[in-house]
Amino acid sequence: MAEYGAESGVLNYSNSRSDAYEFTGDVRLEGSSATIFIGSTVNHPNIPHTIKPYARKFVAVAMKSVSAFKIKAPPPEKLPHCTKTMDAPAIVFSTGGFSKNYFHSVTDVMLPLFATSQRFKRNVIFLVTNQNSSRITSEHRKTLETLSRYEVVDIDRENRTLCFKNMIVGLKAHPSDLSIDPSPFSSLSTRNLTRLLRTTYSLKRDSVGDHSRPRLLIVSRKKYRKLANELELVELARELGFDPALHDLGDHLESSAKIVNSFDVMVAVHGSALTNMIFLPENAIVIQIIPWALNYYGRVCFGMNPQEMKLKYLEYSITPNESSFLGNYSNDSLLYTNPIKYRDKIGEPAYFMLILTKQNVNLDLARFKDTLLKALDLMAA
Repeated sequence: MAEYGAESGVLNYSNSRSDAYEFTGDVRLEGSSATIFIGSTVNHPNIPHTIKPYARKFVAVAMKSVSAFKIKAPPPEKLPHCTKTMDAPAIVFSTGGFSKNYFHSVTDVMLPLFATSQRFKRNVIFLVTNQNSSRITSEHRKTLETLSRYEVVDIDRENRTLCFKNMIVGLKAHPSDLSIDPSPFSSLSTRNLTRLLRTTYSLKRDSVGDHSRPRLLIVSRKKYRKLANELELVELARELGFDPALHDLGDHLESSAKIVNSFDVMVAVHGSALTNMIFLPENAIVIQIIPWALNYYGRVCFGMNPQEMKLKYLEYSITPNESSFLGNYSNDSLLYTNPIKYRDKIGEPAYFMLILTKQNVNLDLARFKDTLLKALDLMAA
């Protein structure tokens, strides 16, 4: 085991999504200056000068609200004095960025934190920066307690110099959303996280059983991307043989988890509520309704990785006739004929504001019926 004053080692886990470094030996964190010192008698040319410990480094606007930690490697005799020596290793991460959004709180923080921390078997201390900008430590409290036996430390309020023999700064993250690449994480996958969550929240169903009428959850949205004919969809689902229910899942994570776990199929318009697929029982079906001009982003966020959770996935891309844009733009508008050119014309911020916050969905139920029938076939397979 490394001793304080010993030479520090460095491992680099960084990729296109996150910067993450592991330091072993004599590692000291000075909270007041947001500086991490690693005792060293040799030059470490590959150590960065700063690290922003948030797993979405490719989005500049997200990283603006993430605190940077300075990394210094002075000789041992020039290290700051230890105020408190910690026996357990530490992981430093940020709850800034986009993490106020539920989807991002999972894909940018909780999932990579799970992947990074599992090897420590709860014997790890979480050092959190930007805690005041996020509700993660309250909303995901139960999961944090499952991952660590220690209280979360708000490093922004820490005036002491904390000393460790092992520290990871940043989170190991897969380049894709809602995904864990097994190769660098000792065969972990997203399925390991969903199993842990079912235990953490005492969810009753590990997998879908036999049902004469599969239970179908339709997620109701009250703000953006509302489903205008959701009540008619409930009736259609019932006619086809489902046992449907309409729920606004709200912000209470534990109650949402229990609701979602009780269903066999979840239908939702693209949005953070789809993140709740992590609570579905295995072999359940996720149906994503993708609003107009969001196909690529819908698939990237939610369509690529349900299989890692042992879920089945269907998607339904709406036509212009099913969008609330209908009648507000001419038929030859670039918004319809070439959405990418339209995005380039008005700029990304205005484009996403329009697509995500100014659009509702009115399903062509005759067309959507085929997707529900496919779901029934998958349930029977």
